[in-house]
This record gives sequence, structure tokens and C-alpha cells, in this order.
Amino acid sequence: METKQKLIQNLDKVQGKRLLVIGDIMLDHYQWGEVSRISPEAPVPVVFVEKETYSLGGAGNVARNIKSLGGEPVLMGIAGDDDQCREIKKLLERDEIEHSLIISKNRKTTVKTRVIGNSQQIVRVDQENCNDLEPGLLSKISKEIEKQGFGEYVLVSDYGKGMINRKTLSSLQEYKVVLDPKTKNFREYKDLFLMTPNQKEAEEGSNTKISSNKDIISTGKKIMKRKNLENLLITLGPRGMVLFRSNKDTLHFPTSARKVYDVTGAGDTVIATMGICLQAQYSLPDACMTANFAAGLVVGQVGTAAVDRETLVQSIESMNLPEIYQW
Repeated sequence: METKQKLIQNLDKVQGKRLLVIGDIMLDHYQWGEVSRISPEAPVPVVFVEKETYSLGGAGNVARNIKSLGGEPVLMGIAGDDDQCREIKKLLERDEIEHSLIISKNRKTTVKTRVIGNSQQIVRVDQENCNDLEPGLLSKISKEIEKQGFGEYVLVSDYGKGMINRKTLSSLQEYKVVLDPKTKNFREYKDLFLMTPNQKEAEEGSNTKISSNKDIISTGKKIMKRKNLENLLITLGPRGMVLFRSNKDTLHFPTSARKVYDVTGAGDTVIATMGICLQAQYSLPDACMTANFAAGLVVGQVGTAAVDRETLVQSIESMNLPEIYQW
């Protein structure tokens, strides 16, 4: 493992690195307000909405995290021919994120509306279409991927909305795939460079229950073998993350988070940081350590968030490097 100063210096390597991000794009819609009473119609709080905001969600949030760290993401995904897609394009253009959105006439853009009252999430309302993609859309995706090279790695952000399937993954065979999985598509994943499930996804994908460190190790080894993975990173929330590597020691990275307010988007930050660091030729443990610091910052904020280089540097400087344990 590198020293703190070396981790910070290595962030210079990330600047300007180009990286393909492919996956389910969505629009995060927030309604912010105050709660002062309970509804007379039902036992639920009444939120007086004071403002509304929009941000990039799903694979869009992955791309936003890469851009914030100084990388140059190329975002590829599918959206509907609607106002929500146009809002996503505005956000992408505002953040100067290169993108290739494939428009479907038969699907709606995925929108997640979160109502926040007194700084607490009250309810989430989802609008989405999770049906399989039309064959024509799959062909368009493959052609877009083949247009140009994107370097050694590609990030796949699967939210189970239809973008990621066996055919999509087969078009990425020339890349080292770093994938954030969804349980419903676990059967589709195989022969990947790195997969980054959280504990719940690891449990559901392997049909096991994790209650101890021993369970984590056995579950990780089971997934590695079944999916023929080169590497596996299981994120454990407050307990940090565990990295499994073929023919190497398993490593546990304790969390660097000081406070946890909202885990929304934490997985996006992990895969974004991992991917752009690997593209910048970090070692896998150093990429994990950097992602660990970035995720620790994100969970301390409400809503999806992106960590910029300056804030990440300040976090690394102000904290001791967590001790890495071999399991």
C-alpha cells in the first residue's frame, strides 16, 4: 500500500483519463421541504415543498463522479423520448460529460423522486420500464461501443432496468470489465475483471447469509468460482469493503466514513473511483483505498453526491490510513 502522500500524488494520473461508462441512466428528482404536521387523510407526514432539484442518477451518477475526480467519462445508455430525457441531457451538457444516449420510442426515462422532509427521506416514488430492450436497440448499443477504443477498462453500471444483459456484456469482451451488479441479472455475469456487489447483492446472488467474517470469506470465494472472476470487491457499509483476488490474499479495508447519513449513490462512487483509478494504472489495493475514502465522504451527505479531487485530498490528509487486514 502507498503512503497518504503517494495516494494524493497518484490522483494526478486520473486527470483527463477517458473511460467508457455503460448502464442504466436515470434522473434523480428531489423535493425538499419541511414537516410540521400529520395528514388528516392518513397517518403520514405532510411535506411542504420549498424547492425541487434534479441530478444524474444510475450510470449518470457514475459518470458524474468520474468527471468530478478529473477523469473524462463517456456515458452510454438508453432513455425515453420525453422531458425527463431532455433534463438528463441538460445536466450532462452542464457538467460537460461526453455521452451517447440511445432514444427509445417505447420506453420511458427512469425517474426516482425522493421527498425529503426535515432533512430525512420520507418516501421515494419510481417511474420506470424494466422490460427487455428491443433487438434494434441492442444492435445500436453494440455499434456505438465498436466506434472507438476507450482504453483498457470499461465500467458497467447495472440497475436492472434492461440495459445490461448477456448481449450487452458480450460486446465488451475486449475490455477489462468493472461491474456494479444487480441481483436480478446475476446469472448473466461471468468472466469479468472485477465485480463490486454490496453485502445484500452478494447474499442474494450466492443464496447465502452473511453473519460473520467467515461467512464473508466463504461467500466471496463461492462467487469468484461460480462467475470465474479475476477479482471481487464486496462492500459492507459501516464495516468497509473486502477485496478477493485470484491466487492472492483477501484484503479487508475498514471504512473511512466518520458519519453515515445516506448511502444513496455510494456504490456509484465506489465503482467510479475504482474504474478511473484502474484506468490510470493504479494497483488494485490502491484503487480500493482511494474508493474507500471517496465512499466515506459520500455517505456523509444526503442524496446522490460526487466527490471532487480537492475534497478527497482533504479527507486523505486529515485521516489516518485505515489498517488493511489480510483475511
